[in-house]
Amino acid sequence: MDKPQRLRVAVIGAGPRGVSVLDRLLARYLELPADERPALEIRMVDPFTPGPGHVWRTNQSRLFLMNTPCLFPTVAPAPDQGFAPSVSGLSFGEWAQAMAEDPAVTLSAGDLEEIARLDPGDFPTRAVYGRYLEWTYTRLAAAAEQAGAAVVHHRTEVLSLTRNTAGFTLELAGEADLSADVVVLAVGHLPAALNPEQSRLSDAAARLGLRYLPPAVPSDADFSVLPAGEHVLVRGLGLNFFDIMAQVTLGRGGRFVPTGEPAGRSLRYEPSGREPVLVAASRRGTPYRAKAKLQSYLPKSVNLRWFTREAAGSFAVEGIQPGFDHDFWPLLHRDAIWAYYSTLARTAPGCLTVPAGDFLRDLEAALTVDGPDWDPAKEEVLQRCVPAEHRTSLEALAQPLGRRPFSGAADVDAAVLAYLEADAAGSAKGEDDPLKMAIGALNAGRSVLKAVVADGGLSEESWLTELRGWFEPLVEGLASGPPPERIEQLAALTRAGLVHFVGPDPRFDVDEARAVFTASSPWSPQEYAATTVVEAMMPANRVSASLSPLLEGMLHRGLARPKVMMAADGTPVMTSGLDVSLPPYRPLDIKGEPQPDLYVLGLQLSSVQWGTAIAAEAGAPADAGARTLRDADDIAAAILAGSGPDGRAATGITRETMPAPSP
Repeated sequence: MDKPQRLRVAVIGAGPRGVSVLDRLLARYLELPADERPALEIRMVDPFTPGPGHVWRTNQSRLFLMNTPCLFPTVAPAPDQGFAPSVSGLSFGEWAQAMAEDPAVTLSAGDLEEIARLDPGDFPTRAVYGRYLEWTYTRLAAAAEQAGAAVVHHRTEVLSLTRNTAGFTLELAGEADLSADVVVLAVGHLPAALNPEQSRLSDAAARLGLRYLPPAVPSDADFSVLPAGEHVLVRGLGLNFFDIMAQVTLGRGGRFVPTGEPAGRSLRYEPSGREPVLVAASRRGTPYRAKAKLQSYLPKSVNLRWFTREAAGSFAVEGIQPGFDHDFWPLLHRDAIWAYYSTLARTAPGCLTVPAGDFLRDLEAALTVDGPDWDPAKEEVLQRCVPAEHRTSLEALAQPLGRRPFSGAADVDAAVLAYLEADAAGSAKGEDDPLKMAIGALNAGRSVLKAVVADGGLSEESWLTELRGWFEPLVEGLASGPPPERIEQLAALTRAGLVHFVGPDPRFDVDEARAVFTASSPWSPQEYAATTVVEAMMPANRVSASLSPLLEGMLHRGLARPKVMMAADGTPVMTSGLDVSLPPYRPLDIKGEPQPDLYVLGLQLSSVQWGTAIAAEAGAPADAGARTLRDADDIAAAILAGSGPDGRAATGITRETMPAPSP
């Protein structure tokens, strides 16, 4: 048989998702008989080092931590996940263990020191995760060369993508145009236009000589410009806030010293005198809750009983398109309630008014009631068996400060400090903290949700107003928080007077007469003023707001379009992601036609998948926690099989027909 002609694949974006595409392409390529392999040429185009890409650069501050533990992330499947075997084959946790035993020569002294002390439940620096990605890419590229395929990195940006009779032409910044038969968009975080509120503050800064730091990848921002000893207004109390906090305290010579007191008050801060005073604001008024201290990603004591994959998937089996509030939340709510109160009964049975066994039996019976009557049945059991001070309301967690009026700045700070101290103490208890276990149940439910709501598995109005409208902000604030040490540190800084809090529902404004920015809350009479505002958030992940010349050009020429959904009142709503076909995802053009040989992976799928920013979970099911790996594998299968007119694999090389992984 004649050897097939060459296959030229361009992967735009060489960060984690681009590496997963490379891994899957190479794995499936090596599964082909040698005489059926095309002359494969893979061009990885990214202005940053392949592997780490933009976000995980290895030269960034070692004060920037991941918010997932070592045991969680991966860019390659495990041998028992049903994929063609990976050449790299290691999750981050496995790589760290391997490097501790036999270090790669590319690791720095700082990398080696960190790796030596990492446990599976620890939170690594983003820089050392970048080393893992760099190592994985290098190993894949070497294996490709050994197999007769070529992997070439172009350290530049793609300015435009056009289709021609032979495939695609990629216009590269500072290099000759690149031709490709197939293109994969794995571009990750992109620069974005400011929203009207941000533009107003930015314009005021330029006009009045103030300082405004827009949304950015933290390693791109220059936090050295934040003035020592002065108030700095910070909008956002998510993960970017903690990067800023660490950089202007530990990064300026300050020290957190153990106090010997219990968790929540275990640290005090010794300032260097070069710190700014951060005035922090967020919609809730508080930061995200810290992760619990665990040796597993999900609590081992949490086992979903109601919101199972089978129960959640039963609606589709019966031909029903479910809604989140009506169909999914009542099931997941039950699991979170059970996780909370079963933990309470196990760890503090003395707080119950009846024996723990009797309470759990009655609670389980109430939660098993069909239909809406389960909720009043549950309330009756709780009121009879659990004193009010030991009960919880999951919905109230969205408003941790209770939306109550505060007397002033000291009152707000005291309320947030109490929240921080309690949160740190709960994290330290791990599996023995009822609230953290309820959050663990919600986090476990996210994996089920990711699987069942993908690709139209939820009605559009429910997606917009329920899943994305209220549940996503709730679960992000509870389950996507920082390492526990960050909350301990923030509590210490609050006690030291170096961090203050504006209060819920903050308003940022400009006082033209005084030439200052202001921040205030309708719940407190205190107004803060400063000459500096920092947006502690990433650039918006909205394709319609992207400043990427590649994506802007694709939208302008009609090669792709944003996805539009219909709200409950019939109003069309432009969503954040691209409009794409069913997997393997191909962008729909302006006429709604799928684009042959053009694929999308990652953040730009946010309108058909939920949780696209979360890394693939090591060892997780392919359609849930490891969905990114499955998507990359589906793309690889389609590329190597060729595409028919409907975009499906045409030559029989599919997930179902691939040979089983080698033992």
